[in-house]
Amino acid sequence: MFTGIIQKIGIVSELLERQGGRRLILELTPWERAFADGESIAVNGVCLTVAEQLTPEKLAFDVLEETLRKTNLGRLTPGGKVNLERALRYGDALGGHLVSGHVDARGIVRSITPAGGDRRVEIAAPESVYVNLVEQGSIACDGISLTVAELLDDAFAVHLIPTTLRETNWGEMAEGDEVNLEADMVCKIVRREAAQGKLPGGWTWERFQREGVE
Repeated sequence: MFTGIIQKIGIVSELLERQGGRRLILELTPWERAFADGESIAVNGVCLTVAEQLTPEKLAFDVLEETLRKTNLGRLTPGGKVNLERALRYGDALGGHLVSGHVDARGIVRSITPAGGDRRVEIAAPESVYVNLVEQGSIACDGISLTVAELLDDAFAVHLIPTTLRETNWGEMAEGDEVNLEADMVCKIVRREAAQGKLPGGWTWERFQREGVE
């Protein structure tokens, strides 16, 4: 489990073809805490297991074909940047929202425009993701915990503050880029409960999605 608060940016060092997938090798500044065998790290929002710590500044991961197909990890090239977050431990602060690291689908950056000192990013989302979005609710984009600022016909918009642009790989985001999307698991549960008529006070999922989270 993760929280969507990016801790480091990794640099793709190598991508080695292996039977059933690839071995991804990342370079990063050393973490203060040592890694345990089989520890999980979110890489662009994808939960991966550390296969080997080659050096304090280099980690190796084995990525399956299904993961390469479903996420933007299959489009990584040497020198590319990825967002990294270690798994939560009991007692850690939950700074963003609960993120499983199981990506629902990829979205496409449709536009990037200035919004005061921030940036407004519009992302086209497939139906499998869109149906679980709520205005002012949360979504993980490349592992970053973000707030859904607007729901559009087949897309949504988020606003990026300078800290996010500086501390994640989204400072280099461009129109047409693919991003990993994971809808908020709480919204998924509420939608399921609504479909079963279990929400109190006559609430429906459509009303919840329309009126958003306050």
